[in-house]
Amino acid sequence: MSNKGDLKIIYNKNNDNKALEELEYFSGDIIKEVRNFHNSFSEYKITPLHDLQALAREYNVNKIWIKDESYRFGLNAFKVLGGSYAIAKYLSKITGTGKLSFDSLNKALSAKDISFITATDGNHGRGVAWTANRLGYKAVVFMPEGSAEDRISNIRREGAEVIVTDKNYDDTVQLAQEYAKVSGGIIVQDTAWEGYEEIPLWIMQGYATIIDEALEQVQSKPTHIFLQAGVGSFAASIQASLIVRFGDEAPKVIIVEPHNANCIYKSAQYNKEKAQTVSGSLSTIMAGLSCGTPNPIAWKILRRYSTAFVSCPDYFAARGMRILASPTGDDQAVISGESAAVGPGLLSLIIDHQEYGDILDNLGINSDSKILFISTEGDTDPLMYKKIVWDGLYPVL
Repeated sequence: MSNKGDLKIIYNKNNDNKALEELEYFSGDIIKEVRNFHNSFSEYKITPLHDLQALAREYNVNKIWIKDESYRFGLNAFKVLGGSYAIAKYLSKITGTGKLSFDSLNKALSAKDISFITATDGNHGRGVAWTANRLGYKAVVFMPEGSAEDRISNIRREGAEVIVTDKNYDDTVQLAQEYAKVSGGIIVQDTAWEGYEEIPLWIMQGYATIIDEALEQVQSKPTHIFLQAGVGSFAASIQASLIVRFGDEAPKVIIVEPHNANCIYKSAQYNKEKAQTVSGSLSTIMAGLSCGTPNPIAWKILRRYSTAFVSCPDYFAARGMRILASPTGDDQAVISGESAAVGPGLLSLIIDHQEYGDILDNLGINSDSKILFISTEGDTDPLMYKKIVWDGLYPVL
């Protein structure tokens, strides 16, 4: 473990090369099924991958790519990929529908009296609500205290009932579970717990569409991928897909979290099979990462295969947002939200500040490096986005 300035980093020393059985869930055949399902929606398009050549030159690396998920299904974020696939798998299971597609599922049930229940900071709930609405089902979405009004409104516009609690994210998940039990609804949550593993695993599989697209779009294999983590489901999906595809030649993966909700970092610090929980308010501008309890399936994958775990303050994300919004040279401007831009912010600071020089060496980032980021959301909270990018909220310290 190393503490440098405001940044904390742990380098993974787990050297066990025995493959985890969880990798079987990210095989080529499964990812093909996931891609085919998403492609069955009329809204499906491969999201852009921007080649930031000027930024790469500025930072003296070979390549910097950013996959822009703000274009995903018109929902300004990636989460719909997981929620939609999980709902599809559930409906297929109870109806006996063979091929997974929008049309086949839309015709599967004549009496659509199922309710899908979830807790969210915004993006996941919107994806669940959108999918339920498109297929003719009800959705009930619980949101923690302090949720942005725009995120609440976007979910309601998808026809869902929204219940804003006076609790943090983890406690709101518990409320959603209790409501599902009483109401008979189906909980669609992007984290697992004892006795609830199948749907979270389907959600993780759904996220694999992102990296499958990205690897088609890049001209050469990345050497490094920075992945932001909340409960870890998204990051573990990408990590597992890379290990299945490349084995020992997989890119190095750096996991990034905010200080006040760094449950993956804390789990890496203890380095136990059981993940660690972070309690308290979990306050951070990175609302999509404001989670205190890791998905145990995700932690198992990240613990084995990720290269490093980073915990950082909010201004790292704010810097990343401003860099992407105000590109250098002919690079494409990217509208990247608070939970999406922390990776580029981290890279910029460890390159620009000498005190972080040993981190570059330890991660092997040099002039040959080809670095991929995934911007998982756009300006899902437009007011906060403007305060940060226009007004300079959360300046670099």
